[in-house]
Formats: sequence, structure tokens, C-alpha cells
Amino acid sequence: MAEFAAALRPETRLIYVESPSNPLLHCIDLAALAALGKRHGVLTVIDNTFATPINQNPIPLGIDAVIHSATKYLNGHSDVNAGVVVASAEIVSRVTESAVNFGGMLDAHACSQLERGLKTLALRVQRHNENAATLARFLASHPAVSKVNYPGLPEHPDHAIAARQMRGFGGMLSFELCQPERLDGLLSRLRIVMPALSLGGVESLI
Repeated sequence: MAEFAAALRPETRLIYVESPSNPLLHCIDLAALAALGKRHGVLTVIDNTFATPINQNPIPLGIDAVIHSATKYLNGHSDVNAGVVVASAEIVSRVTESAVNFGGMLDAHACSQLERGLKTLALRVQRHNENAATLARFLASHPAVSKVNYPGLPEHPDHAIAARQMRGFGGMLSFELCQPERLDGLLSRLRIVMPALSLGGVESLI
């Protein structure tokens, strides 16, 4: 938290974090961050996409605004592009004004698809948590892997923070090979997991 405090300037108006972060799954002490923001009159905002509302609720911890890429877990089927802002009525009204001016608007079909995804969110996230934890433990014991980044592992540097403020540790992890030059060979041998730039759907991606 000292790094955030040291970075504040008289003109600072907002602290923006992602927790757990991409790609190392670092976790921020959200209650401490919120307290820092309030002491300095600075708005605190978190990207909660990796955690989802099922695993982590930052607003009760004091964070002012929470954003989600609804494209990911909230939708869960890789067929919607959307975003969500959760905050007080005052903050949401300011965001709404900007959104109207910029012209962003979800069509009725996308709203329907997103509503469909939300109906199964809790069940899907539970399975995401279980699968990622199993995979993390497997990789942590694999001789070809030098490091696994997953906050659910006790050896993760932010495990204590994550355990305190999260109900589950999420479906995302990253790992490092002992021999990074073997990466292409690894990817070429995958049959179920697909290389792709997304997350949160029913597919397993790397």
C-alpha cells in the first residue's frame, strides 16, 4: 500500500486497480486501498473481471466503483461484448452521461444473452474455481513447470490477502516453464485447451 500512497499527487483523482491482476494474479488489499482513497479524497475503482461478483465483492470493502468486462464470466458463452459499472447512483449518473455522449449502447439481443449468462454465473464460477485449483496443484508439482501464479496456492505471495477478501480464487492462472523455449511445442500438443485471447467462457483457453 505504501507504493500507492507514494504515487499520489495533489491532482490525483482516481486509483484504478485490477485484483486479481493479469497475468500474475497479484491481489491488492482492497479494504486498505479504499481507506487510503478516502483519506485523500480519491475515488477508488477496481476491475473485478477475474474475480467476478461470485468470488469477490469490493464495494462492502469500501471501494467506490467496480467494473466488469461482461464479455467474460458474466456472459460466459463468448458471444457478447459488454461492460458493467457498479457504483453509487451519483457515480453511475456521471458514467451514464459519458456513455450517452460516446454513443455506446447494448442492443436487445445482447442484453438477453447477458441475462442468460447471469442465470448460471454462480454454478459456472464454482466449477471454474474447482478446475483452476486442480490444474494449479497439478502444474505446481510438474517437473517442467518452474512457477505457478494462482492465489489459491498457499505459496502465492498474496494468498493471505486473497483468502481474506475472496470466497473463491477464480478460474485464471498462469505458469512458467523451466525451459521457455519449449512453449511452442507445448501449445502444438494441446488437444482440448485452445490458444485464444479471451477468458470466462465455456471453452478452456490458454
